[in-house]
Amino acid sequence: MGVFTYESEVTSSVPPAKMFKATVLDSDNLIPKIRPQDIKSVEILQGQGGPGTIKKIHFGEAALNQFLMSSKVVASPDGGCIYKNTKKYHTKAGVEISEEHVKGGKEESLALFKAIEAYLLAHPDAY
Repeated sequence: MGVFTYESEVTSSVPPAKMFKATVLDSDNLIPKIRPQDIKSVEILQGQGGPGTIKKIHFGEAALNQFLMSSKVVASPDGGCIYKNTKKYHTKAGVEISEEHVKGGKEESLALFKAIEAYLLAHPDAY
């Protein structure tokens, strides 16, 4: 089983409180609604949904075996937010991860973030 980690940072015009609610507090409901093809289910392993909560996300069969993520949403000077996350992947036994695969994972993460951002901008009363 291989392990690799990467960090990313994305800015958005969405206020930090709204982005936090969508990406952290209600992601169990929102993400399957926006990207149902990617996520089978989400379960809380520990906590009540607040800081320190540990969630298990069940991806499709082609996904990596395990995925751990730490997220942080902070205010930006323009009233929007900066979404920072660290991802640690544990691959299936015998699976080698290429640079192209890592790049694809980063692009998918950005696409998911942009889908959430687009949803929030299109639904200003949400959250």
